[in-house]
Formats: sequence, C-alpha cells, structure tokens
Amino acid sequence: MTRACYLGKIMSSANDMKAARATYDGFIGLVKVSIPVLTVIVALVILIIQ
Repeated sequence: MTRACYLGKIMSSANDMKAARATYDGFIGLVKVSIPVLTVIVALVILIIQ
C-alpha cells in the first residue's frame, strides 16, 4: 500500500477523509440545531428574571 507524501507528511486515505467529513457534517448539524435552542432558552431566562 503506497501513501502520498507532501512535505514529509503522510496524506490521509480516502476512507479517512470520508470519516472526517461525516464527523464534520455531524458537528455542523448539531451546531445548527443547538444555537436556536440555546437562544430560546436564554430568552426565556431573561424574561423570567425581569
């Protein structure tokens, strides 16, 4: 099995890139859902405190 080298570093295989992409997509999806949920929670807390 040969691996490509770039500046002395071994490049990732295609399977590693697929796994990395899946992890990244999952993280971005979680951020897209969690930001609005946290915004609503913070708004409710602010309304309760007033």
